[in-house]
Amino acid sequence: MLAQRNKLEVKDRLIVALDVSSVDEAKKIVTDLKDHVGMFKMGLELYTHAGLELFELMRLEGIKVFFDGKFHDIPNTAAQASRNITRQGVSMFNVHATGGSAMMKAAVEASAEAAKEKDFERPYLIAVTVLTSMGPETVRDELKVNDEVLNYVTHLAKLTKQSGLDGVVASAREAASIRKACGDDFLIVTPGIRPQWAATNDQNRIVTPAQALKDGADFLVIGRPITAASDRKSAAQKVLEEMSCAF
Repeated sequence: MLAQRNKLEVKDRLIVALDVSSVDEAKKIVTDLKDHVGMFKMGLELYTHAGLELFELMRLEGIKVFFDGKFHDIPNTAAQASRNITRQGVSMFNVHATGGSAMMKAAVEASAEAAKEKDFERPYLIAVTVLTSMGPETVRDELKVNDEVLNYVTHLAKLTKQSGLDGVVASAREAASIRKACGDDFLIVTPGIRPQWAATNDQNRIVTPAQALKDGADFLVIGRPITAASDRKSAAQKVLEEMSCAF
């Protein structure tokens, strides 16, 4: 899959976040945008409401799903969760890099086994470094990480690669450093993306779409600037136009 990454069209690099609690609303968003974006992200807000219903629906319609479950547990539990989510036919899912190398290795091994059993292509497995809602003060004062955020994120990215995963979730502000440390065969997925015309909302370390791609990001995750727009298709098209400026 990574070999195909550099051949992606601009549309395929855009992941829309289904950060809603209603199945009906999620279905409306997917219907509006399925021909305009590459993938949809389902996080815990929607999953805890909809369960497995949307996985099956979207798999049958050939729609790609990034399950943003952020697994973080003992290795055996993370492995079993990874096995189960792989069986749902998702295209991407994630764990927390701070779960450590043993947990990450167990997750990728279990996912590979499940994909082989189901005759699926193994989904991208990526690790969350530092949430984009966290600023330097939170990392330093609350988490007691005595290092700059950039250095800490880069360290976690290198640990992720050493553990056999495909890439990381990180702010685009750290993308250039991650790319330098981990090479071109490493996936960088960036949330906290805000188009030039959109509000920042509750994100902290944010970057515009074009700048994120220029800095080394492969996939961009965007939610409210598109999903809350009065014309979602038009908003998605505006984002794609911004993204195109990076190439």
